Amino acid sequence: MQEFDVVIIGAGAAGLMAAATAGYRGRSVAVLDMGKKPGRKILISGGGRCNFTNEYASPDNYLCQNPHFVKSCLSRYTQHDFIELVDRHGLAYHHKTLGQLFCDNSAQDIVDILLTECEWAGVQVMLRSEVLAVSKTDAGYQINTSAGSYQCQSLVVASGGLTMPKLGASPIGYKIAEQFGLKVLPTCAALVPFTLHDHDKQRFDGLSGVSVDCLVSSEDGTQFRENILFTHRGLSGPAILQISSFWQAGQAITINLLPELNLAEHIHTLREQQGQKSLKNTLSVLLPKRLIEIMIAQNDIPDKALNQLTHGEIDSLANYIHQWQIKPNGTEGYRTAEVTLGGVDTDELSSKTFEAKKAPGLFFIGEVIDVTGWLGGYNFQFAWSSGVACGGAA
Repeated sequence: MQEFDVVIIGAGAAGLMAAATAGYRGRSVAVLDMGKKPGRKILISGGGRCNFTNEYASPDNYLCQNPHFVKSCLSRYTQHDFIELVDRHGLAYHHKTLGQLFCDNSAQDIVDILLTECEWAGVQVMLRSEVLAVSKTDAGYQINTSAGSYQCQSLVVASGGLTMPKLGASPIGYKIAEQFGLKVLPTCAALVPFTLHDHDKQRFDGLSGVSVDCLVSSEDGTQFRENILFTHRGLSGPAILQISSFWQAGQAITINLLPELNLAEHIHTLREQQGQKSLKNTLSVLLPKRLIEIMIAQNDIPDKALNQLTHGEIDSLANYIHQWQIKPNGTEGYRTAEVTLGGVDTDELSSKTFEAKKAPGLFFIGEVIDVTGWLGGYNFQFAWSSGVACGGAA
């Protein structure tokens, strides 16, 4: 039986951040992970380059049943604090659109920074250690694993959600929460591509790989302006991943295919100047030709010259293009999702320390709890912020 002040379950972003923070306080810390190497989800994120934070991260970029919960940790350890950390380590990174920051070389650089911090803080990282059971003791908690048993005063659960099961995703964090009487909210895949019904898949057959800059809206009025991507299974791309977190089964999404243009005015103007021009050629300048051809073949838009269109047809066309609706069949699920929506109810936790109110010495951080960020580095920032908040108290 090995004894530590703090044991952390999960060598991911939140777990390693909490470990280094606690270690620097002089606490003896062990991190347990069932995988062969730490930071597996970090390594594949951002196409292998890890979108490690966002310059514009704020509480408004997170979904949580208690929208105030994230304010404390995000204000105490901000994106600028994490940028300062990676700058100290000499990380080469670049800025992309919408405030996203990526490694120049590899996501391994972020993992290396976290492991270096843990090493400097005296943290021990135990890999290939699957947690089998957790129990309360007089001194704190006992953790039995496939590689031995541990005792600690503070137990931190940073086990992540259910996304990407091939990387070893596990419901262990939810089970521990329920074991100690904490409420766990229903979970589902988020930041995930949509699948389409068979008839829509057939309609858009041949569009796989086509991308369009759009404004995508959910039925609750949430909107995102980024690309959508047609796939052989359905719809993906940044705007689709974003809206998936706000979508409910059975709902439609609305896509403005030309958000920067008033199509009705544009058609009326062109009709005066180039009335003989076909609508097909006119729209193919504005949108992918293959998409327009499919819409014409399906009789969704008329196959006419501009001067043959009635005012009513122009209005209908503009309404169709600006408010194109499609009802997804579902999502691709945890296999390809970036994060898990739902999890340990934040009302069960202190927003300052992430300690469970009903179980002193037990902490939950990162994706395992009911906090889900937007696409674009926000989930990593919450991992860093919650890790520091917890590591400062555990």
